[in-house]
Amino acid sequence: MIVAICVVAIMYSSVGHGGASGYLAVMAFMAVAPELTRPTALVLNLFVATIGTVQFYRAGYFSWRLFLPFAAGSIPMAFVGGMIHLPTDVYKIVLGAVLCLAAIRLAVNLKGDDRVKEPPIIACLLIGAVIGLLSGMVGVGGGIFLTPILLLMHWAETRVAAGVSVLFILVNSVSGLVGQYFKGALNGLPAEVWIWIAAAVVGGLIGSTLGSKKFNSMMLRRVLAVVLLFAGVKLIWA
Repeated sequence: MIVAICVVAIMYSSVGHGGASGYLAVMAFMAVAPELTRPTALVLNLFVATIGTVQFYRAGYFSWRLFLPFAAGSIPMAFVGGMIHLPTDVYKIVLGAVLCLAAIRLAVNLKGDDRVKEPPIIACLLIGAVIGLLSGMVGVGGGIFLTPILLLMHWAETRVAAGVSVLFILVNSVSGLVGQYFKGALNGLPAEVWIWIAAAVVGGLIGSTLGSKKFNSMMLRRVLAVVLLFAGVKLIWA
């Protein structure tokens, strides 16, 4: 479990993600109770995304102008999503679909280009709200959704998209955790959570340092994508 969490943190943080979908997949394989997976993944996300935010910001790959409208839409909805209780069967299907989407995102090497354009504010708010709600409900930070949108719509180049996404993940994780707290879900975190946090922090330091430089982890990301896809299908059809 410790090794798996560390590896997931390295791979995800290298592309500006917190790794929640990966942690959720690991916990699904380890048969961790569904009511524990959401808050645990968000806690791990919180630490890794903080490290990634500092690394990408210091490297100059960030835009407040791009980040703020997405965050304004997502933060309140992530809180709402964190308070929503999904039946176990429904949660497994939704989580499985999110893991499959995360697998596709990791397997595809999306790149930004020089045709960067200004996104419409309304679109940013609406997209942020939808991502925030889904993130809070499932227990992810939303970077797996935001990054491809930024790149496919030509709203940011690759590393700026990563830098914006990692802070987006951080604020969504905080908001989702607050929602979980008011629901009382943080009282039952696993006793081993601090060991898992340590593993995630080590992985986050390694991955975000490599990602903010010139590290191509495509092959490793595709291996991880296969694992996520398998976990997603397992959750949907179990």
